Amino acid sequence: MRTRIRPPRLALLGVLLLALILPAPASALEKATLILQWLPQAQFAGFFAAKDLGFYEEEGVDLTLLSGGPDILASEYLESGKAQFATMFLATGIQRRENLPIVNIAQIVQRSALMLIAMKSSGITSFQDLEGRKVGLWANEFQTQARALFRQYGINATVVPQTSSLDLFLRGGVAACSGMWYNEYHTLTTYGLDQSDLQPLFFNDAGLNFPEDGIYCLEKTAEQRPDLCRGLVRATIRGWQYAFAHPEETLDIVMQRMRAAKVPASRVHQRWMLRRMEDIIMSDMDTTLGVLRKDDFESVAKALVDTGFLDEHVPYEDFYKGMAQ
Repeated sequence: MRTRIRPPRLALLGVLLLALILPAPASALEKATLILQWLPQAQFAGFFAAKDLGFYEEEGVDLTLLSGGPDILASEYLESGKAQFATMFLATGIQRRENLPIVNIAQIVQRSALMLIAMKSSGITSFQDLEGRKVGLWANEFQTQARALFRQYGINATVVPQTSSLDLFLRGGVAACSGMWYNEYHTLTTYGLDQSDLQPLFFNDAGLNFPEDGIYCLEKTAEQRPDLCRGLVRATIRGWQYAFAHPEETLDIVMQRMRAAKVPASRVHQRWMLRRMEDIIMSDMDTTLGVLRKDDFESVAKALVDTGFLDEHVPYEDFYKGMAQ
């Protein structure tokens, strides 16, 4: 008759601890899809790092990342069910909430990177100097900050529709153009201009801080799948922290994503973008990464109503679900 040998208690404890720290098996992962609002670039480096390094899996999420673009609206993917999560600017999220029950579960970008750019040679040194001048503005919600500022300061500027091209500005067709600090501003320097040639005008400096990239989902997703939402937010925040701590490794990941999507890629430009993303994400160390501040929400919502982009807005508590807290 065989004698059953009981494993030592320490061995059993070791097995249990190992099970706790290892990623969940694929069959136990909860599937979800997140769509980014633009093409692959360092603007989304934290998401790419979290995906490639397995952070989502460690949180029990089998996440598929999709890329947006000029002809793709991330909110429509939420509405149709093609994606459970999406990134959007705060102004976009507040506007879409008017006819789509979406909520913000994490605010990644805390400080607006949207700006107007003028040539120093134009004599423009402040927003007030745009009085009577032509200004290139992107469409839809990208005009909100500029129109709110013009209204606030009583500036009468001629708005000229701006495309993705900066040619009109370079040819002197407008006195100032719209740009993102992490993108178009640096792009102009790659065209041969020096930073000393450019006059940046930040909306944030004028008291119009419109936080940008946040994570959104349908209200029912936040209510019915809170653990999934929290896991996704935790992994994303960890991805951004890793990206800022390991920039060159992260740039390798970003460049690989861009090449796979056949998006023209310059490592120098993406390095600039990653550094600027750190500036606008980590701009307020008194605020927990991922938290949407009530004052920011109220400021953006008021500007949307005042400029006619929105009839009314929902209360902060209905809009923001705080999965990062």
